[in-house]
Amino acid sequence: MLIRTNDTVKVLIGDDEGTRGRVLSVDRAAGKVIVEGVNRVYKHVRRSQRNPQGGRLSKEMPIFASNVLVVCEKCQAPARMGVRFLDDGTKERYCKKCGAGNGSLGPPKARRVKA
Repeated sequence: MLIRTNDTVKVLIGDDEGTRGRVLSVDRAAGKVIVEGVNRVYKHVRRSQRNPQGGRLSKEMPIFASNVLVVCEKCQAPARMGVRFLDDGTKERYCKKCGAGNGSLGPPKARRVKA
């Protein structure tokens, strides 16, 4: 999964279709992401010391990662992400639409360095 926290994504399917939002968290095991302002539900809470008002709290719930596309920082369009190795052995994400890099995925690896 090439979606990371703080990426801007566009929702493709569901009630919030077409909405852009920032990724708050990623659950790789379940294949889900929580996007800011998307898939909001009400949680009814009882009055307590932590929540003296009580009532209904609105919170985001996870959606499947396959239902969102990462918005490229350079071309500002939703696009699929790919992975490539640079000449120094660094693995990076890149936009398959415009080819721009979107951040590295790890430290350089010696076996990937092109001589």
